[in-house]
Amino acid sequence: MDTDFFLKRKTIRRYSDAEIDEKLLNSLLEKAMQAPTLGGMQLYSVVVTRDSEMKQRLSPCHFNQPMVTNAPVVLTFCADFNRFDKWCEASGAEPCYGNFQSFLGAVLDVTIFAQQFCTVAEMDGLGCCYLGTTTYNAPDIARVLELPDMVVPIITLSVGYPANADAEPKAERLPLAAILHNERYSDYNSARIKSLYAEKESLEVNKQYVKENAKPSLAHVFTDIRYNRANNEHFSQVFLDYIQEKGFKCPF
Repeated sequence: MDTDFFLKRKTIRRYSDAEIDEKLLNSLLEKAMQAPTLGGMQLYSVVVTRDSEMKQRLSPCHFNQPMVTNAPVVLTFCADFNRFDKWCEASGAEPCYGNFQSFLGAVLDVTIFAQQFCTVAEMDGLGCCYLGTTTYNAPDIARVLELPDMVVPIITLSVGYPANADAEPKAERLPLAAILHNERYSDYNSARIKSLYAEKESLEVNKQYVKENAKPSLAHVFTDIRYNRANNEHFSQVFLDYIQEKGFKCPF
């Protein structure tokens, strides 16, 4: 195995026309299922979307990002207590998981499962793209996929064979020093922050974002445009209302 595999990995947004064999996909999912899971409960399900009509229906839920309709497979990973609750009831045990702590446990299960799938898929020559829109429009996705109570969509991956991996940009990352804390959290002063973000801000693609959006800095592109307060608060309320509607009561 290439020891630099993870340092070289890229998000793949453009795919060839090659289909993904069902046996291969199932094999990758089975490998992903070996990931750690809370109490061995496996609090997740995954909905596989191949049908072009279904992808067209999902597309608006993801703000019409082209990966949804262009990828041969779209995977929606869901936090799922529905299956576990029904097992408890069938065994004469009373489920008690309609709460925030249980929901967080299921979210962690989903996240670990999805990332292990992404890793094994990429190691097998496939390309993946995380769609950050799943929790924004969870109610709409749930309607399309007919998700029952206690099942909440958390992560969506588009998956396929790369059309041209060399043409895909390598995502920038902060230096290790930006995220590493030894023994105790070491807070950041202004000078350290500027140093840690200097390389990110100096990239031509990020300079272009600043210019295109007529903002004074890259930070302003994030706070004012890409992830602004109004959208964050709106979609927070949509998601909170939805997870409570699906059976997970939150203390706020």
